Amino acid sequence: MYDRAVPQVYGYLCARAGSPMVAEDLTAETFLAAVQAIHKGTVPDLTVAWLIGVARHKLVDHWRRQTREESGLRLLSEDDVEEDDLDPRIERVQARATLQQLGAHHRSALTLRYLDGLSVPEVADHLGRTVHATEALLVRARNAFRALYVEGRGDDN
Repeated sequence: MYDRAVPQVYGYLCARAGSPMVAEDLTAETFLAAVQAIHKGTVPDLTVAWLIGVARHKLVDHWRRQTREESGLRLLSEDDVEEDDLDPRIERVQARATLQQLGAHHRSALTLRYLDGLSVPEVADHLGRTVHATEALLVRARNAFRALYVEGRGDDN
């Protein structure tokens, strides 16, 4: 199971954590939590989907720790974008860089809602908020993302 699940769990985390090192750490935490759950007998069904759910919780916990420690993730460096890249690639890099500039609470809400495709009630459950508070958070997060994205592109509108 481990050999089959590691690439999927790591890929999930790598696409969202903003750093391969953070994704590696969270992948290790995910499997450690899985082993602990197996020993306690609390695993309903050991599947890749269940492990991705554990990984999602580990990622949210990471963002919460980050907020408490008041340290942000590094922005993607200019070296990450080559001049020959196509526009969609540049926009993906810009969107990721913009997402990394947001506070952890905005980043986690947007990631859970739009990258993971969770419903607003599911996002609220993951973040420990009410649905109405989550809706307001998503509005603020989208506005913050939009402002930073436009600023990063050098657009005036």
